[in-house]
Amino acid sequence: MSNKSIIQSDSAPEAIGTYSQAVKVGDTVYLSGQIPLDPKSMTLVEGDISAQITQVFENLTAVCQASGGTLQDIVKLNIFLTDLGNFATVNEIMARYFETPYPARAAIGVAALPKGSEVEMDGILVLS
Repeated sequence: MSNKSIIQSDSAPEAIGTYSQAVKVGDTVYLSGQIPLDPKSMTLVEGDISAQITQVFENLTAVCQASGGTLQDIVKLNIFLTDLGNFATVNEIMARYFETPYPARAAIGVAALPKGSEVEMDGILVLS
């Protein structure tokens, strides 16, 4: 694929496996999952689930900006939670980062996430 490019931001955590932070094909950017790692220390942020959710949105913001877009360009957001009881907190914090119209979204309960994180998000954005 000649129109595939790899997106990388120093303002987001480095990949902790065999993947890229994002891949751009045409005007579409596929965001890899972000967990609440501090990009400088590469450790989970301290604090409660609110701190973790906020850091994930900050990490996603950095990768979106590196791709030439913003969170507002996300058309599909996937949220993975180890406790679906935290869904209301996700909604509250998401409202600080997104404006209407909101992206399509899924929230999925999972048994575990990398590095003991309580939340992970990935998504797809389309650049205009």
